[in-house]
Amino acid sequence: MSLSILVWVPLAAAAVGLLVPGAGSRFAGIPGAAAACVLAIVTVFRFKTGSAGLQFVTDETWISELGIHYKLGVDGLNLFLILLATVLFLASAIWASFTEWERPGLFFFWFGLAESGVLGALTAQDLALFVIFFDVMLVPFLFLTGTWGGENRVAAIIKLFIYTLVGSLLMLSAAIATGVLAPGNGITFVLSDLATRKLPTGSQEWIFLFFAAAFLVKMPAFPLHGWMPDGYRAMPLPVLAVFSGILSKVAAYGFLRIVIPLYPDASVHFQELMLLIALASILYGSAMAFTTTHARLILGYSSVAQLGFIVLGIFSLRPVGAQGAILQAVNHGLVVAPAFFVVWLLAARAGGSEDIRHMGGIAFRAPVLATLFLIVTFALLAMPGSSNFVGEFLILLGVFQAKVVFSIVAFSGVVMASVYALRMFIRSMHNRVGPEVATREMSLADGLVLVPLVLAILAFALYPQIALHKGEAAVTRSIQPALQVQQAGASERAEVGP
Repeated sequence: MSLSILVWVPLAAAAVGLLVPGAGSRFAGIPGAAAACVLAIVTVFRFKTGSAGLQFVTDETWISELGIHYKLGVDGLNLFLILLATVLFLASAIWASFTEWERPGLFFFWFGLAESGVLGALTAQDLALFVIFFDVMLVPFLFLTGTWGGENRVAAIIKLFIYTLVGSLLMLSAAIATGVLAPGNGITFVLSDLATRKLPTGSQEWIFLFFAAAFLVKMPAFPLHGWMPDGYRAMPLPVLAVFSGILSKVAAYGFLRIVIPLYPDASVHFQELMLLIALASILYGSAMAFTTTHARLILGYSSVAQLGFIVLGIFSLRPVGAQGAILQAVNHGLVVAPAFFVVWLLAARAGGSEDIRHMGGIAFRAPVLATLFLIVTFALLAMPGSSNFVGEFLILLGVFQAKVVFSIVAFSGVVMASVYALRMFIRSMHNRVGPEVATREMSLADGLVLVPLVLAILAFALYPQIALHKGEAAVTRSIQPALQVQQAGASERAEVGP
């Protein structure tokens, strides 16, 4: 199977959707998203477990003078992130079809371009190609927010544009420097070639900082999250679900795919700085999540905290921590998307308000909705028995092996997650606010979006090993260069002595 079909089918179907007349254009985003989801499922089943190398590779010379290849591939690092992306885009496309959009064909065109950009970034095995796809996937969200967003959308997209532009320029300059400065004959941007051309330590360090800034802005991580509150409030909820559920994970994935393998000396040098940023994101995000009453921002700040855990696992520089980070990236996407959908359902029953103080009192009259939301809530707070618990446990174990003090502080984030998750559920479901809240049950159409996502959460809770087994070899290979640097440094210190 050609990965190019998987990458480009959402955009191709969305382009055809521009020609669909009348009310049919409301459903223009579903065929491409569904086709991509089916192809992703086929890829997972055909993937050979235990192999650390790339599978289903497409490799064509694109710009020979610059050594840029159109190279796509799948391994354990990106396999389940690809599946997550297609699942979330399909669910959000179905969800978006419930709403009457102005110029729906154009709305779903941008939606399809966003999915193709995400899938391209996840499968790209050439550094220049990754940078292009990474920038392409962000552009549609500026148009989706600016055209169909809510209040203060202009201010929101200006902030988002400035933050992401700076990050993209830093990434572009770092990528060019990597290809030009890498020793060897000729310029290349193919990741497998660059991994064999080790840069000098000084070059690695400033390039690392440029990539880290670009990825941390996108996640977002504290203190580079300034665009997040306005951006989250302005985006249409179906758009926000995929933005929060998968785009931030592409940035985290970039650390494992690009930064640690290509710049291992800098990764070790800046390990404690990255761990401190991760801890600050966990503590700040958690504290803000249980002090705000706006449902979107509760989930937004909780995402800052969860991305902090993912960065913590990656920069434990231990295979077990990195495996936990990949698992947690998939877990968070599966949890936050249905959580945003529930917020949409609750707001419709509270006169349009997304403030949890204006919700409540519907748990006993809408028991199916309440039960599904309770499952999502338990997963969000990493209840033992959930896949989120497994992911956080592996992350903390990896950090404990590397830096004990950081793991002890990070435990507080687990406790705080239970506070903001349960507070949101109790206030939105059981808090009695009066007759203005409609207490109707969810519809069959609502269930078409919510039930499959909750079933996916339960499936991962029952068998998280599928992601761990298929990803173990590739994750170990990604972390290995940094481990070798650490071991070499330990040997040198041992030889020098006290």
